[in-house]
Amino acid sequence: MLKKVIKELLHEGTVIPAHPLALISDRKLDEKRQRALTRYYIEAGAGGIAVGVHTTQFEIRDPQFDLYEKVLTIAMEEIAKANVQNSFIKIAGICGPVEQAIREAKFSKEIGYDLGLLSMGGLNDLSEDELISRTERIAEIIPVFGFYLQPSVGGRVFSYNFWSRFADIPNVYGIKIAPFNRYHSFDVVRAVCNSKRNDEIALYTGNDDNIINDLLTTYRIKSGDQTVEKKIVGGLLGHWSVWTKRVVDVFEEIKKARDQDLIPAELLTVGQEITDANAAFFDPKNDFKGSIAGINEVLTRQGLLKGNWCLLEKEKLSPGQAEEIDRVYADYPHLHDDEFVKNNLKKWLS
Repeated sequence: MLKKVIKELLHEGTVIPAHPLALISDRKLDEKRQRALTRYYIEAGAGGIAVGVHTTQFEIRDPQFDLYEKVLTIAMEEIAKANVQNSFIKIAGICGPVEQAIREAKFSKEIGYDLGLLSMGGLNDLSEDELISRTERIAEIIPVFGFYLQPSVGGRVFSYNFWSRFADIPNVYGIKIAPFNRYHSFDVVRAVCNSKRNDEIALYTGNDDNIINDLLTTYRIKSGDQTVEKKIVGGLLGHWSVWTKRVVDVFEEIKKARDQDLIPAELLTVGQEITDANAAFFDPKNDFKGSIAGINEVLTRQGLLKGNWCLLEKEKLSPGQAEEIDRVYADYPHLHDDEFVKNNLKKWLS
């Protein structure tokens, strides 16, 4: 079962960055900067972090790197030092075949993570029935946060029936909707609204191309003879691992607008600016090949990382991507938090 205070935070809605991986030039862990990143997210006002996910690089699990347990442990140590354990949502990325996923779930639960973000990526040989069975087994170990990952980066398209069955699994408390597709996103919302566990499941956007619209929309879904209203209450996003202080500021504006049921047109404009910035970071024109390096590049420019290196040499900025990041930095100075980082970086690196 999910702790009551964490469940309340999850349903209230918050900013959850997907935690990157800090490396030095020989592609080994930069522990000082790995810790600094966690400190940055806490002090920027994020309500949680997700570690061991796509932005952290799935390769941390490979035997040649063997960083999964190390990286998850470092984040928990920094959360403990900040004394925010009971008011901060701690999410561990869980992936792979059943036995691997079970090992990761047990380890994450043991060291204090609240939920496991369960990826279905890289499991195209498994049927939907088998993936539901896998989810049920993980949910017996740790509360589950579902993850609809876009096909361009290793996910796949799932049926409405899959999400309907997924939502009915006890100990599922959240779903990250990230297919980068409005039709597929709607399938998840409709499935949850029609589930007897609707009130137990918080929906979070992972659609980096549609963040603000997702967060401003109230869905009205017919369920039998009733109309069910559901919001995507927060976000769990790789995009939110950069410029995080400003992300938190904008999210607070969104929450106020939702409470007042009055959406300022300016928020919609900011939403499109954020989508444009995301295109520079995530590299969609090259099928997202530079997405992790793009995030790392922004953090490098701020001094949080030493370089944009990834564990695999092939993971790097695409041609022209650095120039696109230059452009969005110049076009949207109100979206970055460089001054906040500059004022605190020495402390985070100490």
